[in-house]
Amino acid sequence: MRESLFIKRNQDKWKVFEQHISKKNSLSPSKLADLYLEITDDLNYAKTFFPEGKAFSYLNHLASNYHREVYQDKTTGVRKIVDFYTRDFPLLFYKYLPHLAVAFGVFALFCLMGAYSTKTEISFVRSILGDGYINQTLANIEAGDPMAVYKKMNQVDMFLGITVNNIRVAITAFVAGIIVGVGTLLILMYNGIMLGSFQYYFHTHGLLWESFRTIWIHGTLEISVIVIAGCAGLVLGTGILFPGTYSRLLSFQRGMKDGLKILASTIPFFVIAGFLESFVTRYTQMPDALSLVIILGSLTLVIYYYVYLPIKLHNQYNHAELHRIEKEKGSR
Repeated sequence: MRESLFIKRNQDKWKVFEQHISKKNSLSPSKLADLYLEITDDLNYAKTFFPEGKAFSYLNHLASNYHREVYQDKTTGVRKIVDFYTRDFPLLFYKYLPHLAVAFGVFALFCLMGAYSTKTEISFVRSILGDGYINQTLANIEAGDPMAVYKKMNQVDMFLGITVNNIRVAITAFVAGIIVGVGTLLILMYNGIMLGSFQYYFHTHGLLWESFRTIWIHGTLEISVIVIAGCAGLVLGTGILFPGTYSRLLSFQRGMKDGLKILASTIPFFVIAGFLESFVTRYTQMPDALSLVIILGSLTLVIYYYVYLPIKLHNQYNHAELHRIEKEKGSR
C-alpha cells in the first residue's frame, strides 16, 4: 500500500483522535481505548513500511501527546478515582451488559437446578455444603436459633475474613475466564447450585422466610458482585475467543484490561457486604420491615450502578455527540 492511500484511508479517525487530545471533542473511555489501539496499530504499520514518511512522524507525535495527557490525568489523585467510579467505568461497562446478562442467566439457571436437585434428593445438599455445615445447622435449628452461625465470630475478625474471602472468589471467577470463559462459567454454576440447594434446604424445614430475610441482608450485594465478577471473566474469555478485527493477543489484552476494571468496580460492594454480614446480619431478630429495606436498598444500588447508570451515561454521551455533529454541520 502506498503511503498516500494509507493516509487517505485512515485520516478521518486520526482527526477524531487528534480533536480529543486538543479538547475539541470528548470520547467515551471505551471508544477512546478502541481508537487508541487502532492508532498504535497504524503507527506500527507506518514505522514498518514508511519509517521516513509523514504518516509515521504524525502518528508518533499523536501518540506522544496522548501519553502526556494520560500522565497528567494520573496526577489528579482522588479526582481520578472518583471519575473512574462515577463516569469512566459506567461508560465502559455499557458495552458489556450482554456479558452481564449471560453471567446472571447462567447463575440463575443453576440456582434453580440446585433447588430442584435438593427437592428430589435431600442428601444432595450434603454433597454441596458438606456434612459439617449441615450438622451444625441442624443443631442450631433444634436449639431454636437457625441463624446462630452469624453470631459466633468476633465482628472485626469476621469482617476481615469474609471481605478477603469474597474478593478472592471474585478474582478466581475473573482469572478462570482465561480458559476461554469455561472456568468462569463453572464457578458461576457451582455458586448457583450451592445457593439454590442452600435456600431449598431451609425451605424443607419451614424456614425459607427466616433464612431469606437474614441471609440476603448481606447476600444481595455478595451474590450480585460474584455474578459481576463472572461477567469480568466472560469479558476476558470472549476477548480470547472473538478477537474481531484485532489480533488475538491484542484482543486478549483489551479483555484483560476491561475485565480488571470491572473487577475493581466490585471492591467497594464486597466491603459493604462484608460489613453487613459481620455487623448487621447477626441481629436475626430485627423487624422484617428493616430487613427488607436493607435488602431492597442493596438490590436497587446494584441495578442502578451496573444497569441504569451505564445506559443513562451512554445515552447522554450519544446525545451530546449528535448535538456537536449537528452544530458543526450548521456552522459550515
